[in-house]
Amino acid sequence: MKVREVMTRDVQTVRSDQTAQDAANFMLASDSGSIPVIDGDRLIGMITDRDIAVRGVAKGNGPDTPVRELMTNDIICARENDDVEEVASKMSRAQVRRLPVVDAQEKLCGIISLGDLSRETDEQTAGQALEGVSQPGGQHQQ
Repeated sequence: MKVREVMTRDVQTVRSDQTAQDAANFMLASDSGSIPVIDGDRLIGMITDRDIAVRGVAKGNGPDTPVRELMTNDIICARENDDVEEVASKMSRAQVRRLPVVDAQEKLCGIISLGDLSRETDEQTAGQALEGVSQPGGQHQQ
């Protein structure tokens, strides 16, 4: 099974010049802990609730801080033609609950989450991703 068959296509995004407060509001509305950062239709980063709290608030930055100052630039992506088993393994190793999905032109075309895997794949695939995500430690950058 390919990522394009199970990914969520309607993805809320934020631009790097928007504020941390904008990103937090988007996360609140979508009940998500992270949101892709785009420049046009090109993926340039991810910002998480943890980025806002740890890189932002803990270091004295306010809600008007631009997303570009808090986001993670070095992101892990899935490609729409990747096998879901490969992506589940990637999510497990990176200890992330969701990955942005890009097409052949590197444009953001969706997002794949643990929820997508659990709804659309067998228990083994979803379990593989969850096993790594639930391990203590890790970088938790995305």
